[in-house]
Amino acid sequence: MRQQEMSKTSTNETAETGGVSSAFALWGDYFEANLARHDRLDAQIPWASSSPLSSADRVAISQSLQRFELGERGEGAGLLSKAAAQGDAVYDAALLLFVQEEQKHSALFARALDRFGVEPLSAHWSDAVFVVLRRLMGLRTEVTLFLIAETVALEYFGALHGSPDPVVHGVAERVLTDEVEHIRFQIDQLRVGFEGVSPVGRMLAVAAAWMVAVGAATVVALDHGPALRACGLRPFTFWGRALRHFRLAAGPAFRLGRHAAGAVPHGPSVADPR
Repeated sequence: MRQQEMSKTSTNETAETGGVSSAFALWGDYFEANLARHDRLDAQIPWASSSPLSSADRVAISQSLQRFELGERGEGAGLLSKAAAQGDAVYDAALLLFVQEEQKHSALFARALDRFGVEPLSAHWSDAVFVVLRRLMGLRTEVTLFLIAETVALEYFGALHGSPDPVVHGVAERVLTDEVEHIRFQIDQLRVGFEGVSPVGRMLAVAAAWMVAVGAATVVALDHGPALRACGLRPFTFWGRALRHFRLAAGPAFRLGRHAAGAVPHGPSVADPR
């Protein structure tokens, strides 16, 4: 099912609506409407349920969630500042709503950690590296890093969705409802960002992105291996699937092959998520 969702990410195009800003207005409308779905799905997570996990699996998943909670906790100030310099207020508004959705994910992870009696992390080397890379680069590169993170996270939360723990399962299901659309949002941003860039420039960009994607998938496979195994997924299998998600997203994002034509973003796959 997740593969069908990713195929939809790269192939399902909405009608053009008259320009970049109007297309990003579709994203703003989507994120606004998504608030109601969030409230409904959050209320369905069985927070008071007991956990069937063994002590070892509980520790593995808790430590894994700690790192993801830290990564999604940021306020996105640097990203929003770089976007503001582009002078598109409609895009800025949509991007802010996206950042707020990421922060909601962090809050869900923190609540799951609290259920396990575990405190959130204040720092971790993987998050520090990601933050440094984002801050050193421009908007287009930062969005590329988000695309990589989202495609890897799609498979990670797909794994957690298979957990026998009802809260871990429920949180993963809730986050997965956002991840596919978030990937589409990153693709749309990059399609605009790479408009006018030569084919050689786009190929160099995607080659660099592939190196980072392989590194990111490898780090998650190794660093979160115990949690993946606790959810029934082998790290090597996760690694291959995560990179396949990135491959499916990279074509339209970097305007490769049959995806080269067309400048206007495609928008969300659903007009009203409520």
